[in-house]
Parts: sequence; structure tokens; C-alpha cells
Amino acid sequence: MSSHINLDKVGENKLREVWSVEDFVRRHRICKEEEVRLKKLFGDFATKQELLSNAQRPPLFR
Repeated sequence: MSSHINLDKVGENKLREVWSVEDFVRRHRICKEEEVRLKKLFGDFATKQELLSNAQRPPLFR
């Protein structure tokens, strides 16, 4: 089955937003070491999708 893809709607994806790595780290409570790693990987800015897929957080066990 095929469907029509509206090209205007494709660009509206929220995952393509460009975020500051510092803002992302602050919002998601990620440690400074991980912030340094992400900055080495992407620089000061990256897309939300890149940050979400590459950020590592240690598990929070009780």
C-alpha cells in the first residue's frame, strides 16, 4: 500500500530542531562528563534527534 507524502509537512518534524548542547544537558539532567563528550561529538549545537540518540545516562536504581 502506498500513501501520499506532503513535503511541506516533512520539514515540520520536531526532532529536526537544533538545540544547544548546554540547554539539552541542563533540561535532561545529564552530568558534566557527558556534556563534554557530546560537545566533542557535535560541537555547541546539534539536532534534538542526534542528542537524544547519543546521550548516555546511568540508570537510576533505588
